[in-house]
Amino acid sequence: MLLLCRIYADPMSLFQLPHMLPSEEAFAAAVSALDIKNQDKVIVYDGKGFFSAPRVWWMFRVFGHNKVWVLDGGLPQWRASGFDLGSANPDDAVLKSKTANKAVERVYNGELTNTIAFKTEFQPHLYWTLEKVVHNVAAKNYQQVDARSKGRFDGVAPEPREGVRSGHIPGSKCVPFPEMFDGAPRLLSAEELRQKFQQAGISLDHPIVVSCGSGVTACILALGLYRIGKHDVPVYDGSWTEWEAQSDSDYPIATTAAA
Repeated sequence: MLLLCRIYADPMSLFQLPHMLPSEEAFAAAVSALDIKNQDKVIVYDGKGFFSAPRVWWMFRVFGHNKVWVLDGGLPQWRASGFDLGSANPDDAVLKSKTANKAVERVYNGELTNTIAFKTEFQPHLYWTLEKVVHNVAAKNYQQVDARSKGRFDGVAPEPREGVRSGHIPGSKCVPFPEMFDGAPRLLSAEELRQKFQQAGISLDHPIVVSCGSGVTACILALGLYRIGKHDVPVYDGSWTEWEAQSDSDYPIATTAAA
């Protein structure tokens, strides 16, 4: 099944953290409303080529569905390759999306629903919380890799969200997410991807956790690492937006000295 991406998020967090992972039941309700079943093979894509599709790929995997792939290059590459485009009434897609949204709302409103057919199995090793990152800053068991631009990471370029300071989590390294693909855009080869991470000073023999601004583009790094054989890379879901919002000294903000 081909799935044009829409990121379903936890509505309880939207005012402060825009893209947090929904509950298992909410995700299952949305997927069921889209008529996706556990036995289905799912291919996800988006209109930019590589942006939200890897996040949806990661969400399926977090909830235990491994029969999921990202269409290389997304819709732009599909068009460029001369393949046919669907001619279904766009209102049908809008209606299905609204149905999925309504199913999510019902879950969060505590309404019982008998339409949830998709079964989830949460995979905690793929999902990191603020507390796990705080522990890792001290323990340094995982290499923290940030997908944001170098300017935002260094603390010299502004964040896109008003009131959010730039900078990075101490000990992090920066691999901007556009470095994962070429101009088509298509995901780079495994060897090219290895070189990108190694050039950033990241050891591929040691564990890695990825983050970004709000948990979306970090999944592009996770996809690149998946291609080179690192299949269990967790995403820090709250990412920089959550870390930066903390006022306690346990959550320091680092900037690059040279900047």
